[in-house]
Amino acid sequence: MTLLTIDDVEQYLETLLDTFPPALFEELNGGVTLEEATRDDPEFPAGEVYIMGEYIVDYLGNSIVLYYGSMVEIAKKEQWDLADWQKELKDTFSHELTHHMEWRSGTKALDVKDALELEAMRQAFQEEQV
Repeated sequence: MTLLTIDDVEQYLETLLDTFPPALFEELNGGVTLEEATRDDPEFPAGEVYIMGEYIVDYLGNSIVLYYGSMVEIAKKEQWDLADWQKELKDTFSHELTHHMEWRSGTKALDVKDALELEAMRQAFQEEQV
């Protein structure tokens, strides 16, 4: 298992962001931030499901937030190596950027997909508890 520091992740994230066309960041006026926080999904018991990233639209603007602490918890559970960290960061950022692109275009296909996946996770969790 490889446990990256928040500085390592921030450095990789900066490199990753440079690989995306600048036009995709238009109207992302809150930017992309990496927070040290761990975000439990409130629909599950603490420590069961973590939120790795969010696309936020609020009175401050549009932003993408990635949660380093959540990634650390999942990395520990799944024994991530460096390639896993890089893949998860890229996948999580790309997922949140897709939410931004859909917001810009007025569509919600990824929101619908996320809701269906979350419902499947809830059902699977409930079945495990029986």
